[in-house]
Order: sequence, then C-alpha cells, then structure tokens
Amino acid sequence: DFNHIRALWLGALALAFVLVQALAAQARPESLAPLAEQISPSVVNITTSTVVEGRTGPQGIVPEGSPFEDFFRVFQDRNGPGDRPRRSSALGSGFVISEDGYVVTNNHVIEGADEILIEFYPGEGQPLEQVKAEVVGTDPNTDIALLKVEADQPLKFVPFGNSDEARVGDWVIAMGNPLGQGFSVSAGIVSARNRALSGTYDDYIQTDAAINRGNSGGPLFNMDGQVIGVNTAILSPNGGSIGIGFSMASNVVTRVVDQLQEFGETRRG
Repeated sequence: DFNHIRALWLGALALAFVLVQALAAQARPESLAPLAEQISPSVVNITTSTVVEGRTGPQGIVPEGSPFEDFFRVFQDRNGPGDRPRRSSALGSGFVISEDGYVVTNNHVIEGADEILIEFYPGEGQPLEQVKAEVVGTDPNTDIALLKVEADQPLKFVPFGNSDEARVGDWVIAMGNPLGQGFSVSAGIVSARNRALSGTYDDYIQTDAAINRGNSGGPLFNMDGQVIGVNTAILSPNGGSIGIGFSMASNVVTRVVDQLQEFGETRRG
C-alpha cells in the first residue's frame, strides 16, 4: 500500500544520506603530503642583505662631550673595526603568484635591503638555487611587498582564493622558512576571522597553524591549494609560536598586489 511504499522510500533516502556522509568522510585526505607536494614548488625562502653603518664615535660608552671621549675613540680604533660598515642578514618567506616570476612577501621582510635573494624549494625537476629579486612595490600599511625575479623557464605558481569564504574551523596549511631552518609545513585551522591588530586596513585571519619568525611573508593555504592569507605576525610573550598567528586576508592582498603591479604603489581614495 501507499504507506508501505512511503516507508521504503524514506528508508532508502536515509540510507543514501548515510552513504553520502560516509563517502564525504572518506574523501578527506589521510595525509596532507599530496597537497604539500603540489604547492611547495611555489613557496620560496627569502634572504636579504643590508649594509649597517658602523659607529661614528664611542656612543654608549661615555657621554658625548666627555673629557674621556677622545681616549675611548682611540681605544675603539685600536681594537677592531667598530666604525666600519658591516653586513646584516635577515630571513623570511614568500610565494610565486605568476609563471613570469612575481613574488609576494611581507614589506618588513625586505624593507631597507640592499640585496634580496630568492631560494626555491628543491623539489622535483631542476630547481633554481638562488636568484636575485627586484622590488616592484611595497605597501607598509598592509605590510605587503611585490618582488620580481627573472627565470629561464616558467615558474610554478599558486592562485589566490577567496578569504571571505574561509570559515572558523576550516583546515589550513602554513608554509615558509621558520627560524631560518629551511622549508617547513605546518597545519591547523582558522581560529578567527576579521582580526585587526593596529592598522586601518587590517583584516587578519587568526590561525593555530604554527607560525614563527621567518614564516613572515609565507602563504596560508586552504585545502584546495589556494592562498587565503599572507602570514604576517604572531602574538607571543617569548617570540615563539604559541598557536596565535595572523595572516593578512587574501582579499586585501590581491587588491594591493594588483595596484603594485600596475602602478608600483598603492592608490587609495
């Protein structure tokens, strides 16, 4: 009868729903390795070099104008190159956004640098060891910088995703060069969205994926291999990762990058 057929249909629908849920659960990757292998060739380490001027006098030892100033000046000159310029290095991360060599990173990674070297992840094929990069433009307000490298072959790159679609609880992967240890992957979830730290244009994604010094400028990926954030800052009492990291949302970054590519600067109303 009708009720019997209706019960059979409801039972079939319930079974189908359970099967769909089971298949969806099985579709989740057991390992993030395939995704990491897919996107890692586009992540780069960045090394900057800056000439730091030496001291012009015995500052910090005696007050300026002190009768002992000349004595300490002679002492410094006799005991090493305290007044000579020296070279300082810094490390950071970035990622390639086009096959012709545009690279996104943080402004604070390359600010004031005399030389910027890009090191590609040594994956399959013939990796580029180190190449020099030129600054296309920077935006201190969002801490974004756009670089350009010249390559003999098309580079592997990663696309931007829509950060507005990221939900609290979504899985994310952070990649970069933490503490100068070389290429590294960490995973976590979106902990919060729309965080503001200090600036007018802030729109940060908060994540518990491990982010440390050196990760700055590296990408935050969703599970589709799209960049939804640029790892920029951590909150920590000791300078290390405690599970509170911040990535500038991709929907802010893409607008800045487009303007840097077109004008070499950002133009806001």
